[in-house]
Amino acid sequence: METKRELLQRFLKGLETGDAMAAAVVNEKKYMQHNPQTHEGSEGIADLFARLSKTSPKVTFKRVFEDGDFAFAHIEYDFSSLRAAFEVFRFEDGKAVEHWDNIQPLRGPNLSGRGMQDGHAVIADLQKTEENRAISSLFVKDVLIKRRFERLADFVAEDLKQHNPDMADGILALKGVLEGKNEGEPVFVYAQLHRVLAEGNFVLCVCEGQRSGVHSSFYDLYRWEAGRIVEHWSTIEDVPPREEWKNDNGKF
Repeated sequence: METKRELLQRFLKGLETGDAMAAAVVNEKKYMQHNPQTHEGSEGIADLFARLSKTSPKVTFKRVFEDGDFAFAHIEYDFSSLRAAFEVFRFEDGKAVEHWDNIQPLRGPNLSGRGMQDGHAVIADLQKTEENRAISSLFVKDVLIKRRFERLADFVAEDLKQHNPDMADGILALKGVLEGKNEGEPVFVYAQLHRVLAEGNFVLCVCEGQRSGVHSSFYDLYRWEAGRIVEHWSTIEDVPPREEWKNDNGKF
């Protein structure tokens, strides 16, 4: 039997190949779509894949994880332009029944020469999965949401490897960006933590907030080592206004 990690990869590779069997990964009777720009049930997934494959898309997996009923992946898409993406699926009885994603144009390298998706990819410390999930949740709630940036050093390594295209390596650079303001208002506002997915030394935190006053979705992937975040990847996507949604399930 395929693992959830393998099912996710087979399904998303169907975008590239147009393979109708890839669509069989999904239980279309239960499937709930959380991408607000995608219709739900208006087009069969097999037909959608067949149509998209004619545009010669490319799907490149950078990191793929599994966490209980969930599988999630860090992906590079080439749909006429390069994009960095996080994809999250929930499974029941070997079928995908719910989907979330966060996608932004691929940019970089950043000031430290790092791309949005390069860096460490080896999953380790599986015995620390729950410990890393808990400390990631605490970091987001206590530091990012409550804006207690004086506590950054309790969670983040001084020589943090940073893959955000607008940031540089190191804890001081991160602190400067998080504290940054535009016309007196914070540029980055984390308001709510919706989901924490983890496998070993990697943890993905899904948050809602604002970037420069715009309703935004923050997907942050952290790599932990010796109790500190040593590497960080992210995607940030604007959440379209409610009247523009193509389904009623919400982004989160």
